[in-house]
Amino acid sequence: RYPIETKKTFLKEDVFMPYIIAAIVLLLVVLFSCIRIVPQATEYVIELLGKYKTTWKAGIHMKIPLLERISKKVTVKEQVLDSPPVITKDNVTMQIDTVVFYRIFDAKMYTYGVVNPVNALSNLTATTLRNIIGEMDLDSTLTSRDTINGKLTGILDEATDQWGIKITRVELKNI
Repeated sequence: RYPIETKKTFLKEDVFMPYIIAAIVLLLVVLFSCIRIVPQATEYVIELLGKYKTTWKAGIHMKIPLLERISKKVTVKEQVLDSPPVITKDNVTMQIDTVVFYRIFDAKMYTYGVVNPVNALSNLTATTLRNIIGEMDLDSTLTSRDTINGKLTGILDEATDQWGIKITRVELKNI
């Protein structure tokens, strides 16, 4: 008839419960922050302790916290680049609107091949176009648009292979 006394333990479980819950919540936050979903037509370049490790394609991936990082997010869709004006062989200044269509085929080479790939492609396009147009006079420049497009595409594609860039086509919009 007397109430039964419960034995009190030395370590109370109620004291450690908030710490356990906080640790579990922190662990879950770190775990979910390491899950990455790479969208379609995008690739992520991953570094482990500052050194290239792998390239993630589209899909779900898990990175190691504090050790791995996403170095660069690369779009592998076809992109467009405009080019500056050039001068012909007979010293006639011409405004040639050139459009370069390119896509990235290797994210690792694109990330580590050259410091600023788009700027490098723009400069390479301008110098190559100057070389091609510089060998022609004004009349031949106006009539051989397809020849210029073909030469420019071949030269640029060969030069940008080491940067992970594929030149799909070059178009002279306006001369």
